Amino acid sequence: MKAKGYIYGILSAAAYGTNPIFAKPLYADGMNPDSVLLFRYVLAVIVLALIMAYGGWRQGSLANAFRVSRHNMPQLILLGVMMAVSSLTLFVSYNYIPVGIASTLLFVYPIMTALIMTLCFHERLSWLVVLCLAIACSGIVMLCPVEEGSISLDGDFLVGFLIVMLSGLSYAIYLVGLNKTRLRTIASMPVTLYVLIFGTLLFVVRLLFFSPLTLPEHPLSWLNLLALGILPTVVSLICTARAIQNIGSTQTALLGALEPVTAVALGVIILGESVTLRDIGGMVLIFLAVTLVVYRKR
Repeated sequence: MKAKGYIYGILSAAAYGTNPIFAKPLYADGMNPDSVLLFRYVLAVIVLALIMAYGGWRQGSLANAFRVSRHNMPQLILLGVMMAVSSLTLFVSYNYIPVGIASTLLFVYPIMTALIMTLCFHERLSWLVVLCLAIACSGIVMLCPVEEGSISLDGDFLVGFLIVMLSGLSYAIYLVGLNKTRLRTIASMPVTLYVLIFGTLLFVVRLLFFSPLTLPEHPLSWLNLLALGILPTVVSLICTARAIQNIGSTQTALLGALEPVTAVALGVIILGESVTLRDIGGMVLIFLAVTLVVYRKR
């Protein structure tokens, strides 16, 4: 059972790390982040709903597969918005900084989660969390561009960095909300489905009032959209849930370190991005900090 759990954890992380290789070609085809994410979320909702319907049909109760109390709707709406904001800011950051660096910076969200739990729910701030925060900050400094021997926070990098930090913060709030509300007692599939549905509404509103809807111009782009809705969304979510069932949340979170590794590798191989030894050093420090934060909960 544990071997199966590790396989699911690896598949989940690797699948999520494919986000940029499908998103970047869609940008090159003229689509904007809001449109890409609208299609991603809609496709994910359809696929997840079909999986849940099949499971409900096999158990003889289709309605129960989708049932959630109306009292949980406010929390689901809030979490849906947080998830959508996290996705949007991450996808926007791809326009400013390399996808491998963006994915690595996003990976500081477990540290943000620990800090939120300390500040808002009075969890004890251990020396290990403080140390990990310092290590992560050192890693972030190493990821900053260098010109003539000194750090250069040019416009694009600074904007991309701030956007990714907002993405990580939004996802950290989502995780805390999932843990500190009644939603933690509900099956993960219905919660995920409604989170995606309410997240979709954010992109609908943005496309109605703030951003034009853009459509793919080439057939290959439709395949990219379909892959984006399935691999880093449905496959990743399902594998995460099954990994947690078999090996627990701590080990699953540790395997999440493969997400930015996958993004970096695919960014170099498929998107032609470059990675320096300094970048690798910064990534290693961030991975170390996050691993220690997650592992302390064992």
